[in-house]
Amino acid sequence: MSANAGGLFDDVVDQRVEVRRKEMKTALIWSGFLTLGFLLITLDVIFKGLLYKVDQYLADLERPKFGGFLNFLILRIDDLGLRWVTASILLIAAILISRRFKSWRPLNLSVLSLIFLNVFVGAAKIGFGRCKARQDFEVCMFTDGMAYPSGHVSNALVTWGLFAYIIFRYTHRAPFEGLKLYWLVAVLTISVAFVSLLRNTHWFTDVIGGMFLGGAILVLVVAIDRFIPSTRQPS
Repeated sequence: MSANAGGLFDDVVDQRVEVRRKEMKTALIWSGFLTLGFLLITLDVIFKGLLYKVDQYLADLERPKFGGFLNFLILRIDDLGLRWVTASILLIAAILISRRFKSWRPLNLSVLSLIFLNVFVGAAKIGFGRCKARQDFEVCMFTDGMAYPSGHVSNALVTWGLFAYIIFRYTHRAPFEGLKLYWLVAVLTISVAFVSLLRNTHWFTDVIGGMFLGGAILVLVVAIDRFIPSTRQPS
């Protein structure tokens, strides 16, 4: 086993090439399944399937009116999926971890994930052009909107997910043995999704589509990380 950059703890991650290749293949398979899920949800919406009816039902529900601190709290939860907020936190954490372990890889992966988010999610939003749930058009796809898939949910899953991943990778050394924050990613992503539905800013399928596409992007970045070994930029 190799020592980490600080020379204080032994690296307990198996860095053998065959192990990394196996992890990469597993990640690619998961990314493919998640992409397929996104495509199936998209087809359901376009052809007005079962989920389209769920969209209409949830959008027509009467929402409670929040004020004061409760409204402030809801908006702050929504901010956890805001691009500049999540990107700033991710990049700061990546820079600190990169400096600590003398590896540019955490920062490289973070920048790559943000590029993928802008390219894939942005392209999907522009291409499908879906209106917001509160507008409730009868024909909602291809109307020059930007609702599908939910960018907030995708942002939350990818950025907080990668945040947890790089912390896990670089604290996976004795005595830490991997600081697992995946439960936090799930809580944050679900909270952002719930608030989007509560505020009626997104359809249900926007949220689910955002989860699938965001998950596919996150796992793809992990696959790239496992594909490229480096002694100068360990992971």
